[in-house]
Amino acid sequence: MRTDIPARLDRLPWSRFHWTVVIGLGITWILDGLEVTMVGSLGARLQDRGTLGLSAAQVGFAATAYLIGAVAGALGFGYLTDRYGRRKLFIVTLGWYIAATVLTATSWDVWSFVAFRFLTGLGIGGEYSAINSTIDELIPAKRRGFVDLAINGTYWFGAILGSGASIVLLDPHVVNQHVGWRLAFGIGAVLALCIVFLREGLPESPRWLMTHGRMDEAEATLARIEAAVRAERGGRELPPSRGAMELDPARRHGFADVWRTMLRAYPQRTFVAFSLMIAQAFLYNAFFFTESLVLVTFFGVPAQSVGYYIFPFAAGNLLGALLLGPLFDRVGRKPMIAATYGGSGLLLLATGLAFERGLLDATTVTLCWCVTFFFASAGASAAYLTVSEIFPLEIRAIAIALVYGIGTLAGGAVGPALFGALIATRSLASVFVGYAIGATAMVAAAAIELRFGVEAARRDLESIAAPLSTVGGPREPLQEPHAATA
Repeated sequence: MRTDIPARLDRLPWSRFHWTVVIGLGITWILDGLEVTMVGSLGARLQDRGTLGLSAAQVGFAATAYLIGAVAGALGFGYLTDRYGRRKLFIVTLGWYIAATVLTATSWDVWSFVAFRFLTGLGIGGEYSAINSTIDELIPAKRRGFVDLAINGTYWFGAILGSGASIVLLDPHVVNQHVGWRLAFGIGAVLALCIVFLREGLPESPRWLMTHGRMDEAEATLARIEAAVRAERGGRELPPSRGAMELDPARRHGFADVWRTMLRAYPQRTFVAFSLMIAQAFLYNAFFFTESLVLVTFFGVPAQSVGYYIFPFAAGNLLGALLLGPLFDRVGRKPMIAATYGGSGLLLLATGLAFERGLLDATTVTLCWCVTFFFASAGASAAYLTVSEIFPLEIRAIAIALVYGIGTLAGGAVGPALFGALIATRSLASVFVGYAIGATAMVAAAAIELRFGVEAARRDLESIAAPLSTVGGPREPLQEPHAATA
């Protein structure tokens, strides 16, 4: 079958349809930011005997359970997303999240809390696979980098909501401490419910439909999108599309294609993807899940006041993704990823040294965190962008899931438990070790990206990695295209 569907999607001018995609799917990162911030802000409060009476190590363990759940969800739902479609799964995973986060609010001891955090992670992990795939396949190439980073950056809008809510809900003068932490988990469920109906109106990815032998449905879906964009432009014709491709609708793809493509076809890309994901997963999860413990343990910040410090930190992260995001399309992926990873790593190391020598207080350490993570947030968001761009369409969701899953287990799941244990020692030197590990990982990832990364800025997805269904296209063993790595 000969089709120009990818070219037609990429030539579309920005419209209300694209805003609907951004809002309807961007909720994923808002929810994740809300969840992580809530647990980070609640960490000290959950240690009170009047709540769940957790230890610092148990708070870290619950965070690890959430991340392991996210890994399992990404892998399971990621496979289903490639097989049964983007749209079905981003509806299912949102419903799963709603149910699990409500259950978290009913926790009665450490083990019920850990179990419900695991279930919540399943839903969030599933969202990562389905949403990243859908966004890249619907957003025009010239805006894909900034849109991806901006959407991933909304994680920090969720963090701002979480920190603001925690200030109110953790104040014993406003809400009873036995109830406030439970209400905190209900916020995510309410927010998710508000977006369910918007997602119902989003279409299946025409790119996914065309590679699964459903060309008539793909054409009809794209025709509706084009008609809506044309009507918004007052009936003016859309820009012409350039380029077509031939697909073999009879070709089927199994799980073996995933590893064959990632390890034999694009080994350098796979190495880069894992390096970026492991580094940012360790840094962010280790730091953010235990931030409240640092403020309370070393600077004497009251538990109910932690939100005041998380708020500016989250704002700095959000601004980093929004302000630096356009440069990932204009300057390019490789230089910007290397700069943000390397710069944030060096800044983190400097912050750790000042922390270890006792030169910081609660305000100045927060200021240092804000500057460091202004750059780190753009880099971390670009890790998800990179994985979603550099592998073929037919395995995109499961590739995202595998890189996210293994990267999170190798870095993210270890981080919170390690930092929780280091903080429990109440030693500045011990905590500095954790900072140094995170900084080293970020600088190393920057060097790997600069040497082996793929420049994908403003390029259509099919030129970065041809679909496996392409007639006369890549077959094993595939080769790294020289133009893409120049």
